[in-house]
Amino acid sequence: MDILILLIPLSLVIVGVIAWVMLWATKSGQFDDLEGPAHSVIMDDDTPHPPQDKPTPPS
Repeated sequence: MDILILLIPLSLVIVGVIAWVMLWATKSGQFDDLEGPAHSVIMDDDTPHPPQDKPTPPS
């Protein structure tokens, strides 16, 4: 039973840290766009890029 004196405060500290991390992540915008990265994986850019001309030296 003596271990409960250590485990209960330790678990409360861990829960507090987890809550702080979740609040920080929410306020910093980590959960703003949940679908964008999933769609960007399947959207391929198959259009060919136009050839780049060589830059002419300034006169």
